Amino acid sequence: MNIREQITKTINSLSEPELLQVAEYLSFLKFRSRIQKKISIDEKRLAELYAEFSDDDRQMAEEGIEDFHKDLLVEENE
Repeated sequence: MNIREQITKTINSLSEPELLQVAEYLSFLKFRSRIQKKISIDEKRLAELYAEFSDDDRQMAEEGIEDFHKDLLVEENE
């Protein structure tokens, strides 16, 4: 007996409330497969963006550290 026959046999033995649950689950599976097909991830592009933003973050942190240090000194003296 193949998987389709096994599923059919099991479905034929289900109650109406159980069939409703199966129908909802099948709808979910169809929805999920449509969504997964639309999502395409370009890992190379993600790596490039990560490197670019990492460099930007580092640069902003280095530029802002002097102001941060000055503000700390002002707070200590108050």
